[in-house]
Amino acid sequence: MAAGGLSLPQLLSLEARAGTGSSNKAIINIFLPGGPSHLDMFDLKPEAPSEVRGEFRPIGTNVPGMQICELFPRLAKMADKFAIIRSIADSEGHHDCFQCMTGRTKKDIAPPGGWPSFGAWVSKLQGANPNIPANLALMYPSRFRGWGNPQGGGLMGPAHAPMNLVAKDPNAKARDMTLEGITLERLRNRDRLLRSVDLFRREADATGAMDGLDNFHGQALNILSGAGLVNALDLSKEDPKILERYGQNDPAYQRDGAPKMIRNFLVARRLVEAGARVVSLNYSRWDWHGGDGMNFPRSREEFPLLDQGLSALITDLHERGLDEDVSVVVWGEFGRTPKINKRNSRDHWPKVSYALMAGGGMRTGQVIGVTDRIGAEPVERPVKFQEVFATLYHNIGIDLSTATVQDSRGRPHYLVDPGIQPIRELI
Repeated sequence: MAAGGLSLPQLLSLEARAGTGSSNKAIINIFLPGGPSHLDMFDLKPEAPSEVRGEFRPIGTNVPGMQICELFPRLAKMADKFAIIRSIADSEGHHDCFQCMTGRTKKDIAPPGGWPSFGAWVSKLQGANPNIPANLALMYPSRFRGWGNPQGGGLMGPAHAPMNLVAKDPNAKARDMTLEGITLERLRNRDRLLRSVDLFRREADATGAMDGLDNFHGQALNILSGAGLVNALDLSKEDPKILERYGQNDPAYQRDGAPKMIRNFLVARRLVEAGARVVSLNYSRWDWHGGDGMNFPRSREEFPLLDQGLSALITDLHERGLDEDVSVVVWGEFGRTPKINKRNSRDHWPKVSYALMAGGGMRTGQVIGVTDRIGAEPVERPVKFQEVFATLYHNIGIDLSTATVQDSRGRPHYLVDPGIQPIRELI
C-alpha cells in the first residue's frame, strides 16, 4: 500500500486536511496508438487529386458546413456535441503517447523526476474523491512500449502516477486480456487480499471494532475491498441496453498495439461517474503502412467500431447530465501523409494532426483550424498539444495562472509553458 513513502490512509488524511476530494469534474483521454489519419477521418479533401483524397467521401453532419468521413454516420448525427481540431501542429513525430499524456516533447528540459502525466498534475492539485483514486489508466501494455505507457508521476513521484487497471502481459492468452470484473496490477493477489479483508470485517463487526477504526483506514479498506472502484469496473452491473450501444470487445492484440476493447469507453464513463478525476486509455492500433494492414481496408474495419463506441460515450454523458463536467479528448501522436504511398497507405506526418473534444461544458458543434488544400499543413489557427491540455485543466477547475507544484529542489513548475492558454473557441 505504500506509495512514495506514504500509505493510502496517510494520503487520504492529507487530502482531507487540504480540503480536496469533492469535485465531480473529470477528463477521459482516449489515445489511438500509431497516428490515426486526419485526412481519412475528420479532414477529408474531396477536391484534391486522387493520390491525396483517398477512397472515402465526406458526409454532412447535423452542424451546417461540417463534414466528416462517411464511415462515421453515428457521430455525424451528433456533431453538435463535439468539436474537431484540425490543426494540431507541434507533434514531435515520435511513435509513442508521450505528448498525448504530458503535453510535452522529449526535447523539453525536464525537471528532476521527469515530466508528469497530466493526470498526475490533477491528482496532486485536486486530490482524490472518496473511495476511488484520482488518476486511473486503462492502458494495455504493448510490444511497442511507447503506445502502452500512461507515463508516471514525474516530479511529483509515484503517489500521483496513474493506477493502471489493465496491466497485463501482451503475450498472455486472450481470456486474460479483458476486464473480467476487476484487474488491479498493484494489488497482486487480490483474491487473498479480499478474503483477508472480508474476514477482518466479519470479526470487527462482531466485536464492534469497526466503529473505532480510524476514518482514513476505513476509506482505504473501502477502496481496496470493493466500494467505488470495483463496482465501476464491473460491467455486469450496467444496463444491458447501454452495454450494447458500445459494441463488442475484441481482446486480440492488434500486432504491437492495443486490443480493441471498445467497452473500455464505458468503463471510463463508469470510473469518472464513481469519482475518478482522470482516466486515460489506449485503443487498438492505427499505424497502417501497407501489407496486411493497408490504410483503407483497415479503416473500413476500425472506423465503424470507433464511431459506435465514441458516439455511445458522448450520448451516455449527455443522458446522465455529465456533459458539463466530463471532458473527452480523442487523438493520436501525429497525422498521415497527404500523398498515398505505393502500398495504398499513408505514412507518418507530424506536421498536422487532429483532436476530437467533447463535454466539459465546451462550446461544441464547431471545427477549429484549417489545413491547406491537401491537408499537409495548417493555414489557419495552428494548435499546440499544450493548448489542448490547458483547455482540459481549465475545464476541470484548475487556475493555470496560479497552480504550481514544486520539484525536489523547491523550484515551482506551472502545468503549461508561459503564454499557453486554453483554446478560446472552446471555453
